[in-house]
Amino acid sequence: RKLMNSNKNIVFLGMMGSGKSSIGDLISKKLNIPFIDIDYLIEERAGISISKIFENKGEDYFRNLEEKITLKYLKKKKSVISLGGGGFINNNIRKVVLSDHFSFWLDWDKSVLLKRIRNSKKRPLASRSTDQEIKTIMKKRIKIYSKAQFKINCNTLTKIEIVKKIIEIYELN
Repeated sequence: RKLMNSNKNIVFLGMMGSGKSSIGDLISKKLNIPFIDIDYLIEERAGISISKIFENKGEDYFRNLEEKITLKYLKKKKSVISLGGGGFINNNIRKVVLSDHFSFWLDWDKSVLLKRIRNSKKRPLASRSTDQEIKTIMKKRIKIYSKAQFKINCNTLTKIEIVKKIIEIYELN
């Protein structure tokens, strides 16, 4: 197994519920490099959950904080970074990610994601939206997610297979 000579970060993007944190965590353990979960860092910094930030301070406040924290951590080297679901939608974040990081979009069928999102209590957008509204958000975001360097179609894969596939791509580049 060849040594990675890349200092680039592996950046995960995709809808909420697509597995960015759990896959990111597994990849970081396998490659033995740090894992950075942007949503977690935002909550740590704000001292409250993301849904509370949305509730108390609004989405604009959240997006500004998200941009600041994300851009700061994208300066790190050789880390695995999981963006928030809306992170890659931000122009500044997207430019940096596409310019010198490996970006992976974890893509799933809308129906699979909808089920996952519905089963989660901690998704601020989900708790206040109908299925139709969530599908509309997905449609908008997919256009932007598709700019990622690598798209992983996760529907038929197990977690382990997803991890294997990503590491193979990473080590070839």
